[in-house]
Amino acid sequence: MTNFIPIFPLGIVVFPGEKVHLHIFEPRYKQLISECFESKKPFGIPAVVNNRLQEMGTLVQLTDIVQTYENGEMDVKTQGLKVFRILEVINAVPEKLYSGAIVNYPENEEEAANRQLMQKVINGVKELHRLLNISKDFKKPDEQLQAYDVAHHAGLSLEEEYEVLGLLKELQRQEYLKRHLQKVLPMLMEMEQLKEKVKLNGHFRNLSAFDLDIDI
Repeated sequence: MTNFIPIFPLGIVVFPGEKVHLHIFEPRYKQLISECFESKKPFGIPAVVNNRLQEMGTLVQLTDIVQTYENGEMDVKTQGLKVFRILEVINAVPEKLYSGAIVNYPENEEEAANRQLMQKVINGVKELHRLLNISKDFKKPDEQLQAYDVAHHAGLSLEEEYEVLGLLKELQRQEYLKRHLQKVLPMLMEMEQLKEKVKLNGHFRNLSAFDLDIDI
């Protein structure tokens, strides 16, 4: 399926199912949001990484205009629907301030492919949060969580989140997150041990002296 959608490029990655709150202040996006709200049609948020518009993005549905300010700025709620790939950017849309794009929607496997692997990822994310002293509520039981639900909470860079967006099989996303956590968790654990050593420095410590009479 190929179609035209209005686009709102942002320096974030939105995943399908994710709820995103936006503050709208530019005239072109005020127009986009107003029209999408009236028509109940979705729009696209393609990722901008390193100041470059990327080909992948997520179609989102406007779910609520929470507040409209006197100057026309808005606070809105959206929810990610599905991943798209840009085929062509339409910079000048007749009678519109905003741009659009011709997109298609690649087949995307979203069901959890390997429940045991997903649980390892979840456990890794929880360990990451423990080490960072962070508390997160995923608002779903572990057995319902998928890669998209935890990807933003795994300590990925924007570039890495975009790589996850480009993986169109759930098993690939799970494996990517597992490898990432296997890389960062040992580093954090070493930092935690270093912090404990620094805390002990200067304190009175009860240590056993090395016995020089022991045969070596």
